[in-house]
Amino acid sequence: MINIGIIGGAGYTAGELLRLLVHHPRAHLQFVQSNSHAGIPVADVHTDLLGETEMEFVTKITGEPDLLFMCSGHGRSRAFLDAQPLSTKVKIIDLSSDFRLKGNADGFVYGLPELNRNRIATANKIANPGCFATAIQLALLPLAKQSLIDEDVHIHAITGSTGAGQNPSPTTHFSWRNNNVSIYKPFNHQHLLEIKESLQQLQPALRQELHFLPMRGNFSRGIYASLYTRCDLPVAEAKALYRDFYHGHPFVKITSNSPNLKQVVNTNNCYLYLEKHGNKLLIISMIDNLLKGASGQAVQNMNLLSGLEEQLGLQLKACAF
Repeated sequence: MINIGIIGGAGYTAGELLRLLVHHPRAHLQFVQSNSHAGIPVADVHTDLLGETEMEFVTKITGEPDLLFMCSGHGRSRAFLDAQPLSTKVKIIDLSSDFRLKGNADGFVYGLPELNRNRIATANKIANPGCFATAIQLALLPLAKQSLIDEDVHIHAITGSTGAGQNPSPTTHFSWRNNNVSIYKPFNHQHLLEIKESLQQLQPALRQELHFLPMRGNFSRGIYASLYTRCDLPVAEAKALYRDFYHGHPFVKITSNSPNLKQVVNTNNCYLYLEKHGNKLLIISMIDNLLKGASGQAVQNMNLLSGLEEQLGLQLKACAF
């Protein structure tokens, strides 16, 4: 069994992580830490876990876990680890942005399995990718592998309200978000930096721009991204390229029918769909921002670095209605 601790256990990503781990056949939850909820039963905060766990939140690390999930907000993981150094025996999967970029990695491996599976399997510290970054990278990696991104890429993506985290803000209140849509951080979203680093890992000479328009949707979870760029491949060859790249990667599905978001919500899957319009290749990429975009991918990474089957504990089914 893998003895697991969670730091920052009260938020959305930690809640999803707990739902996966309480049923994972090789996971043993050792503690769930939260400064703001110490002494409170975990199921009082993550109420759908009623009857699934009797654990209470604690303020400090209990014992020495085999693996630590860091689920605190951006900037807090580095501060926590600086203040409380861990044994080199403890493996870490960080869900914040603190260690994703190469210049700040401090020994962390970027944890996109479809890009770095072999490196993840031998790592001790994993920086889990961002949610928008995951959807967009999976849409573009096969092109980058063949150095086919030779013009700018135009990206429009809309995310559910859980992508903003659990702490309320003026743009997450139900009365504002419901029946509404808005743009934010146009052309300078923070995930662009990690996306470019991953693409340049496969296409080092990449200098084309990624024109990214992120949108807030009036739904709870999921990311629907549409991208287009010039590509001279016929659509059949493009599809074959994508199928070949993702062969053996169990969570990426190439679909022949234009997909809808409900097909991936509550799963760890990414659906990709391709169309040609003249000389432009249109790519649709969809994920659940809390699963493949966060906690599901974190468990996928746990399986890989623990030598387990990649899909273990992640056989999740979407709800079609």
